Amino acid sequence: MRLQLGYVPLTDAAVLIAAVERGFTAGEGLEVDLVAEPSWATLRDRLALGLLDGAHMLAPLALACHLGLSGPQARLIAPAALARNGNAVTLSLPLWQALDAESDALADVARALARVAEARAAEGRPLTLATVHPYSSHTYQWRRLLALGGSSLAAIRLVVVPPPRTVAALESGRIDGFCVGAPWSSVAVEAGVGRIAAFGAAIAPGCPEKVLALPVEMEDRAAPLLRALKQAARWCGDPAHHRDLAALLGAPRHLGLDPALILRGLAGALRLAPGGQLVEAADYLVLGEPELTPDQAALGWMVEEMAAAGQVEGTPADAAGLYRADLLAAA
Repeated sequence: MRLQLGYVPLTDAAVLIAAVERGFTAGEGLEVDLVAEPSWATLRDRLALGLLDGAHMLAPLALACHLGLSGPQARLIAPAALARNGNAVTLSLPLWQALDAESDALADVARALARVAEARAAEGRPLTLATVHPYSSHTYQWRRLLALGGSSLAAIRLVVVPPPRTVAALESGRIDGFCVGAPWSSVAVEAGVGRIAAFGAAIAPGCPEKVLALPVEMEDRAAPLLRALKQAARWCGDPAHHRDLAALLGAPRHLGLDPALILRGLAGALRLAPGGQLVEAADYLVLGEPELTPDQAALGWMVEEMAAAGQVEGTPADAAGLYRADLLAAA
């Protein structure tokens, strides 16, 4: 069976990329073409229109597509979760300096950010902060961070920037900060244009991040791919393989970045500021076989966050049909 599987260049595409590049899919008799997509909107549309057979996808976006809330209607299933956590809020250096937070503690940063956001809004020049898609954990983490400081999304201008474009947007001054997955915050820090202000794992611990999204028609044919993903997740979750994994992800055909920057996220040791010391963050990004099983509690969390963001009312009856842990178990 030949499959076209899409992904957006991020560290948490690791399990899908490793499944193909390490030969696990070939071992299951699959011929897989990996397709790097420039944005989540492009990936969403290509999956919905049948141009992809499956994809590494934002968990909330997969749910939104399944419910017909974003893009073309697409009945999807998510039989595997590819990653947990992995995001960071990164601010421009001028904005970080303007915060003048009492400490690096999350509550202090949140209060300082909310104070600056409210002041700028009152002056008629709101902060421009980027998320990767409206239906994303990144959007919900921005909302939570501002709420922790006593403000809200109403005080800022929230824009969508695809992950690979966030660093350039920050450097050019088009945005004042972003919430994005690894390794793009580390890229911004290394380039001397950003300062990591908060880890997503601190804002929303255990946050569901990416899933394998498949058209519902793939249900009876998913087993070989899921077996390959299990093997790949086991390989990716072993710290002994992280250097090799970072080199694989950093290749020009995937992220095209220095593997050392990718390794920081995999190892959970990140530099917060240009030239700063490495800071341990063990749960920054969690990969591995135990993470593959879709958790209905995570699905409930997403529905609650979507409702709080005004994107959905109540609990849609069809939401429970997205996560299909039974298919992973049966495989």
